[in-house]
Amino acid sequence: MSSEISPQSPQTGRKPRVAVVFGGRSSEHAISVVTAGAVLRAIDRTKYDVLPIGITTDGRWALTTDDPERMAITERALPSVEQLDRSPDGTVVLPVDPSDREVVYSEPGTVPKALGEVDVVFPVLHGPYGEDGTLQGMLDLAGVPYVGSGVLASAVGQDKEYMKRIFLSFGLPVGPYEVIRPREWAADPVAARRKITDFAEQHGWPLFVKPARAGSSMGITKVADAAGLDEAIAEAQRHDPKILVEALLRGREIECGVLEFADGPRASVPAEIPPVTAHDFYDFEAKYIDSASGIVPAPLTEEETRRVQELAVRAFDAASCEGLVRADFFLTEDGEFVINEINTMPGFTPISMYPRMWQESGVSYPELIDRLVEAALRRPTGLR
Repeated sequence: MSSEISPQSPQTGRKPRVAVVFGGRSSEHAISVVTAGAVLRAIDRTKYDVLPIGITTDGRWALTTDDPERMAITERALPSVEQLDRSPDGTVVLPVDPSDREVVYSEPGTVPKALGEVDVVFPVLHGPYGEDGTLQGMLDLAGVPYVGSGVLASAVGQDKEYMKRIFLSFGLPVGPYEVIRPREWAADPVAARRKITDFAEQHGWPLFVKPARAGSSMGITKVADAAGLDEAIAEAQRHDPKILVEALLRGREIECGVLEFADGPRASVPAEIPPVTAHDFYDFEAKYIDSASGIVPAPLTEEETRRVQELAVRAFDAASCEGLVRADFFLTEDGEFVINEINTMPGFTPISMYPRMWQESGVSYPELIDRLVEAALRRPTGLR
């Protein structure tokens, strides 16, 4: 177990209190709940006090039961914060005053109850309204340390268009893509469709149509020809009014984890996502319902491994990331790595690739959580 800081809060001499915040308003709500269950199960309770806080699908902050077993996917049923809420009428309020880290819980008709101070927030939220810089900005204003990247990197990591623009500006290899913004679509959908078909004429079918700011493969459609375009656009826009269109890159899917150590970011052994025969691509069902498994470590040459690790750390630095990142690549048929995206708060479920890659790199799941919390406690909030 890492011991880079004292296990006591520097302010009080007690154990640091970690608020694990999960759920949220995005379409990845259930996966965030599953991730939180795994974190709550593995975090060292002898070293940290833990306060689980769930955000419901309508955005209310709830005091939840600390029961990881109820946070798993069971018989293909997805969990939710609403199922764990200790009081459907109660609300948790985080501090907004940097001089006061007291968390308060209130219910209608009762006196608000202090739940104690929070030293660090572990925001295991995926998607908009949590992973995209919104929560990070609130915590910076409140002066509360948190695990993971700050406002800018979180926003960049969520918006695939600007992520790709930044990677290109830093000389990282990016595949062909096109963007349809909400104003474009509203003004002239015929011209927007033509923009996509022109892109297909240049790069070929099939294309992938996806929400620009979503994850867990939500809302993605593999489109074989122009006839399937309207349905794919409608599906993507259910999750995000801005859509991204990507050309098919033929090759292997490779992932690599990055973790921030005291001396800087380091890359894990990479993993490979093999073709999923029961699915058209590595979609939500394949990842979380059918539990399709990756290969860790990926069967790469030493040079390929070195190259993808180097690119993963470069992507981490290019987007000004902190704490952790999972970087996803394609190894094309001509032997070149192309970066697809980064995830600033990758899945932490027991089957997720990020903890598996670090397990194979010599960092156990509990130690991984410990390192992330310790790094957050060391790091100042605000500009840095």
